[in-house]
Amino acid sequence: MYVTMSYGKTGLSVDLPEDWDVTVIRKKTMPLLEDPGKALRKALANPVAAPSLTDLVKGRRTACILICDITRPVPNGAILPELLKTIIASGINPADITVLVATGLHRPNEGEELREVVGNSWVLDTVKVENHFARRDEDHVDLGATKRGTPVKLDRRFVEADLRIAVGLVEPHFMAGYSAGRKVITPGIAHADTIRSIHAARILEQQGVANCIVEGNPLHQELLEIAAMIGECFAVNAVIDEARKMCFINFGELQESHLRAVSFVRPFAEIPVNGRFRTVVTSAAGYPLDKNYYQAVKGMAAPIDILEPGGNLFIVSECSEGIGSTEYAACQKTLIDIGADAFMSRILPKDKADIDEWETEMQVKVARVGTIHLYSPCLCYAEMGLTGTVPVESLVDEVRQSVEASGDKRIAIIPEGPYVIPRCITVP
Repeated sequence: MYVTMSYGKTGLSVDLPEDWDVTVIRKKTMPLLEDPGKALRKALANPVAAPSLTDLVKGRRTACILICDITRPVPNGAILPELLKTIIASGINPADITVLVATGLHRPNEGEELREVVGNSWVLDTVKVENHFARRDEDHVDLGATKRGTPVKLDRRFVEADLRIAVGLVEPHFMAGYSAGRKVITPGIAHADTIRSIHAARILEQQGVANCIVEGNPLHQELLEIAAMIGECFAVNAVIDEARKMCFINFGELQESHLRAVSFVRPFAEIPVNGRFRTVVTSAAGYPLDKNYYQAVKGMAAPIDILEPGGNLFIVSECSEGIGSTEYAACQKTLIDIGADAFMSRILPKDKADIDEWETEMQVKVARVGTIHLYSPCLCYAEMGLTGTVPVESLVDEVRQSVEASGDKRIAIIPEGPYVIPRCITVP
């Protein structure tokens, strides 16, 4: 049987033997919005726990709208024009509106890449579109600290705006439970000190910091506390299907609108599965998420609940831009040099994580369950050596070896990777 994995821009077709017992795990069929623009206009006029956007604009002079960076396939081209036209028509001058790319600690999106992220030339020609830089001290406002002691420094362009809106894609997230909402603010427009603090192992190793867990998730609660320190914030929350078509959109108060979107997506993204598997094949969700190895870790973490301890996890990720940041490469090298136990012992006492070491930490969680195999022809030999995985040259051949070695023809395959979270409901 043929299964097409999300991989790069074109996908990767995998031909599996007919005599295998293959469980393909996908989102349940999602209802599509017939007219996303009309749905958004309706949402702006009828928000969740807030006045209409037209009413919100009254008496305000400036606006800042956050959007995600290139690593998230948010349908900004459909969202931003409607959002901005309503804000402008309601009284805010285009010169006083900033669209801010919430890069976190990622690199800025510029040139054609910025045009791709924004998705609409009119937006670029009408309002200011700028990147967040987490290491520029002067760009941030110090708001104090959370109850846990996290230093809260956020981009002043958002904090000091009269109207603050975060635009995000609601999907499973392996730390915060679900993305978008408060997460577009932190880490999206946070200072490096704040980002390093919320990603410290003392938080990430707590119970509840995982995919699809919101209630009882310490990281989620920390992000909400940070958002509350700014004051009034609003959000546009979108949900897309496997084909990247819009299925849901709303607007409203940051927390309540986000929770409403989470409630919508849960039954589609969280999939009950009978039993665990000795062989699991997944992806890093294709372009743009699989541009580097750093993002591929999300795909590894997603199926951890259905991987039989000691089993084999195969992940396909194009990694067209290599392994990721130089800091991340250094963290991976440390993991390989000293081993998982020593690595964890080193990071647990820290108040602030080293930049990007949290992704290495999450990989350790997966590696403690099973062996990770990586198909990524774009990575050079040196980069592959830093992944800490078993390199795969022929995916089907090496999956076959796993099946034969285990004596179990039951395999699970997850074409969309981290956008689908399988949950083991019975153990044979």
